[in-house]
Amino acid sequence: MISIATWNINSVRLRMPIVARFLQEEAPDVLCLQEIKCQEHQFPYEAFAELGYTHTAVHGQKGYHGVATVSRVPLTEFSRHDWQDNGEARHVGVELGGAGKGMILENVYIPAGGDEPDREKNPKFGQKLDFFERMTRWADKVDRPTLIVGDFNVAPLESDVWNHKQLLKVVSHTPIEVETLQRFKDAHGWTDIGREHIRDPERYYSWWSYRSKDWRENDRGRRLDHMWASPDLAAQSTRHWLLEDARSWEKPSDHIPLITEFDL
Repeated sequence: MISIATWNINSVRLRMPIVARFLQEEAPDVLCLQEIKCQEHQFPYEAFAELGYTHTAVHGQKGYHGVATVSRVPLTEFSRHDWQDNGEARHVGVELGGAGKGMILENVYIPAGGDEPDREKNPKFGQKLDFFERMTRWADKVDRPTLIVGDFNVAPLESDVWNHKQLLKVVSHTPIEVETLQRFKDAHGWTDIGREHIRDPERYYSWWSYRSKDWRENDRGRRLDHMWASPDLAAQSTRHWLLEDARSWEKPSDHIPLITEFDL
């Protein structure tokens, strides 16, 4: 049995107290973090080691983006893909367990895409779509049991957002993003583990804007964070849950953690 969590933490050094709380209370075997917002030498390795997470793979950069995977079980860094095609630190892949035998775990932070869902008016939106296309070409060649997790910055289903009609022209829920994400899904036949366990149309959000003062009462959430697995691996997932309370912790991220348990 192994449990794997993913969380866009929005600055790991600023939010290390709530990361520590999460690890103490939920105790996943592996935690994938996005938006760590620090260089590799600035990452709080010691704080994680004190909590028992002594195995790390960190791909960071100054001030922005960055991903890190921390683990209580041995891991080997497997890959770093530049799907953004500009050198930004948005991906790190690891292999859990023995080399050549273990699960491949891909940790990714997909660009948000700016405010205007138009490639001509907003280059950031085009970069996001191109990022997905590069990921799709990669996924087409995946030939080992793989779990890809992280902040995908797309809420694909109507039930993944607080108001489908109002958000159809809002970046993260536009038809072109949903179609682009579907092509990525089809390229490897990924299983959306979250929606295997929390079935559509059940409410399922992982992000609430900082602009919403009472996020719980207004509940204007979106499901931007995902855990997708190769079909055989997905069939071994026994439990999936999310920690909404973390959105109310002191100095919270605007995202919450997702956790999946596998019977491997």
